[in-house]
Parts: sequence; structure tokens; C-alpha cells
Amino acid sequence: EVILVDPMLATGGSGADAITMLKQHGAKKIRFMCLIAAPEGIEVVQKAHPDVDIYVAAIDERLNEHAYIVPGLGDAGDRIFGTL
Repeated sequence: EVILVDPMLATGGSGADAITMLKQHGAKKIRFMCLIAAPEGIEVVQKAHPDVDIYVAAIDERLNEHAYIVPGLGDAGDRIFGTL
């Protein structure tokens, strides 16, 4: 069993790709967990991997024209590593 953790699920592309890679390496049961998600990203992951359960702390409104989650929390990597 694998639990894939990502702070944010925006477009869903990275999450779907990571799940594909895990499956290619033999993962059978995958759960995807994130803090904040956009509805668009959830839809992409669900369509690509309907067998994967997604756990989200909060679903925000949407993605903006730059594919950022709105209202979101800013860049999670910048916040984690203090590079704001």
C-alpha cells in the first residue's frame, strides 16, 4: 500500500503522473492525500485513476488563468523552504 502526499492538487497533472509511475513500479493500492485541491485537479486524477482514493483537507473554488488554486495558500514549496 502506498500513500502519495502532495500539499496541493492544482491541475492534477503531477499527481496523475506520480500515480502512473507508482503503478509502473508495482504499487497495487494507492491513496492520494493533499491539503488543498482545486476541483479541476480532482477531476483529472479521478479520470486517469478511478481506482485511487483521494483525501483532501479543503477544496478551494477553482484554478485561475495561471493554473494557481484560488484562493489557495501561495506556493507550498516557497513556504516550506522559506524562499518567499
